[in-house]
Amino acid sequence: MGKADSLARFFSRPFFLSLTIGLPFCIFKLLFGLSAIRAGGGDRPLLALFGAGVLLWAGVDMMMNAGRALLDLLGRGAPFEYCSIAQMGRLVGMPTVFLAFDTLLSFSIICIMLWSGWIAALTPWESVVWSGATTLNLISLSIVMLLTEIRRV
Repeated sequence: MGKADSLARFFSRPFFLSLTIGLPFCIFKLLFGLSAIRAGGGDRPLLALFGAGVLLWAGVDMMMNAGRALLDLLGRGAPFEYCSIAQMGRLVGMPTVFLAFDTLLSFSIICIMLWSGWIAALTPWESVVWSGATTLNLISLSIVMLLTEIRRV
C-alpha cells in the first residue's frame, strides 16, 4: 500500500470530511442565520424567524458532523448522516443526493451573504470565523481534487 493510498484514505475519512466540509458549512449556516435575525430586526419578524430556523438547522448539522468526526476517531461507524438533509435522504434511500442538495444550499448561503452585503455586517470575530471556515473548506477541496488527479496518472 502506497503513501498516496494512505493519504486518500485519510482525505475520505468522516473526521476529515466533517472538519473541512461539514463544520465549515455549519458555520456558514450559523452566521447566515444570525445575519437574517439581525436584518429582520423589529420590522421584519418573518426574516428574524427564518434566521432562527436556520440557526436551529445549523446547530443540528453541527452536532451531526461533530458526532461523525468523534465516532470516526473512536473507530466506529456512524448510524447517521453528516447533516439533517442527508438524514432525510437516508429515509428514502438517497442520502448522497440529499447531501448534494445540502451542499447546493450551503454554497447558495455563501452567495447570499456576499451579494446581500450581509458579509460586511459581520462582527470582526464573526469575520475571522467566516474566513477560517472558507479557507479550510477551499484548501481541503483543492487538496482532495489534487489527490484525485494524482491518482489518475
